Amino acid sequence: MVETFLKYLSFEKRYSKHTLEAYGKDLNQFSGFLEKDFEIQDLSKVKHAQIRGWIVQLMDEGLSPKSVNRKIATLKSFYKFLLGREFVESNPTSQIKPLKTEKDLPAFVKEEEITNLLDRVEFPKDFSGHRDRLLLELLYSTGIRLSELQGLKDSDVNFYANTILVLGKRNKERIIPIGNSLIQLIVDYLKVRDQITIKEEKLLVTDTGNALYPMFIYRKVKKYLTAVTTLSKKSPHVMRHTFATHLLNKGADLNAVKDLLGHTSLAATQVYTHNSIEKLKAAFDQAHPKA
Repeated sequence: MVETFLKYLSFEKRYSKHTLEAYGKDLNQFSGFLEKDFEIQDLSKVKHAQIRGWIVQLMDEGLSPKSVNRKIATLKSFYKFLLGREFVESNPTSQIKPLKTEKDLPAFVKEEEITNLLDRVEFPKDFSGHRDRLLLELLYSTGIRLSELQGLKDSDVNFYANTILVLGKRNKERIIPIGNSLIQLIVDYLKVRDQITIKEEKLLVTDTGNALYPMFIYRKVKKYLTAVTTLSKKSPHVMRHTFATHLLNKGADLNAVKDLLGHTSLAATQVYTHNSIEKLKAAFDQAHPKA
C-alpha cells in the first residue's frame, strides 16, 4: 500500500523526489513502530489509539511539535488515499489533531543589507564572480526556490519581454518579470560563460561547467550574506523570504506576491504580512506619543 501511495504522489500529484523520500521515511518509521509495539504489519488495521501512541513516542524522543505535525500530515494524506481507494473502511487519523506550535516569523535580510551586498560588495571580475553575483540577484529579484534556480535554462530568459519562465513545484510553470539591470547581468554573465566548456544545458553552472547542486548554492549564499548580515539563518530560502517581505513592505498586492512565489494558497503567502505588521508596530512604538 505504501508503494502504491508513493506512486500516486509521484505520477498523479507530481511531488518532488525530496518530498517522496520524506513521506516514505515517515511511513516506514510508523510501520516499524506498529510492528514493534503492537505486532501490526497491515497498515489498514490501524486504529487512532495506535497513532496517538506513535505521536506520544515521538514527543518523548524530543521531536519538535513542527516535526511531529509533518509526520501527522503524512499519515493523514496516506489514510485519505487509502479511504478513497477503499483499502480501509474508515480513516483512523480523523480524530488526530496537529500539535500546537509557536509561529516563527520568516527570517529576512534588511533592505540596507541587501543594498550593501548587491550594490557595494566587490565581486571578482572572472566567471565565478559574474556567476555568484547573478545567482544572488536572481534569488532576491525573483524569489525563486533553490530547485527552480537549479533548473533555469538559457531559453527560460525572455530578453524582449523582460521575464523568466520558472518550473515550480508539481511541474507548474509561472512567468516572473525581471528588471533591465538583471537582464544586463545575465547578458554580461553569458559573455563570460562562453569562455568555459558547458557540460549541462543550464543557465547557471559551476566553474567546471556542471549544473549547480544544492550545497554549492547554500555555500555561496551563506558566504555573501555573512558579509552583510548577522542573521543566524543564511540560506537561499531566506532570500525568498526577503523578496516577499520587501515587496509587501513597499505595498505590493498580496495576491500578486502569491503568484510570483508560486504559492497555491493565499494562506502560505500571508505569513509574510506578519513581518510588515511588526514593522508598523515598531514605527508606532517609536513615533506615537501614546505608544
